[in-house]
Amino acid sequence: MTTETPSAARPVALLAGATGLVGQHCLRLLMQDPAVGTVRVLVRRPMVVDSPKVQVCVADFERLESHVDWLQADWVFCALGTTIAKAGSRAAFRQVDFDYPLQVAQLAKAQGAKRFLLVSATGADAKSKVFYSRVKGELEEAIAALGFESVTFARPSLLAGERDEVRIAERIGLKFGWLMPERYRPVQASQVAQGLVNAAKSARPGVHGISNIELRRLS
Repeated sequence: MTTETPSAARPVALLAGATGLVGQHCLRLLMQDPAVGTVRVLVRRPMVVDSPKVQVCVADFERLESHVDWLQADWVFCALGTTIAKAGSRAAFRQVDFDYPLQVAQLAKAQGAKRFLLVSATGADAKSKVFYSRVKGELEEAIAALGFESVTFARPSLLAGERDEVRIAERIGLKFGWLMPERYRPVQASQVAQGLVNAAKSARPGVHGISNIELRRLS
């Protein structure tokens, strides 16, 4: 893979989790944005992207330190995530939703990344009694402590969009989501992606969160 040095004029973006619901929309937005330079897509399996500005980087997420040249970027988007049911255990879930994102953040920061954008979740809280929310909150705290110039956590509730897999509980939630308080109503994956890209471009210093309500109001 040829590399491009990060540039303030045309930033290099790194995207981990490009095959997921939010990640797919992030990739589309970054590809279409003329202000963004190279887009490096970090994946576990090969994928085909019809764009000259996209570099597909197939990596072993258990040995990310061997791919540090691929993690040279200005902006880092992390949309990695799974469910406990799909992962098979709490330990496997934590590996995907905590270990991998944190390692991406650490290695990218060491390579000079300035901005980090993460798909977190409504209710993320390191002190939560709910395992899922606790893992998300612990990840937010760990990333916030790394010292990026700008960090943004998107905290969506139930994600709406076309999935390759069937999730019965999500389908029920989406069907009756309008009955929930606005904080918990479903949000389009495209809105979450738009919120992250907007945040990367605005580059507010410090650590910030985008609530589900704010995400739902994006066009």
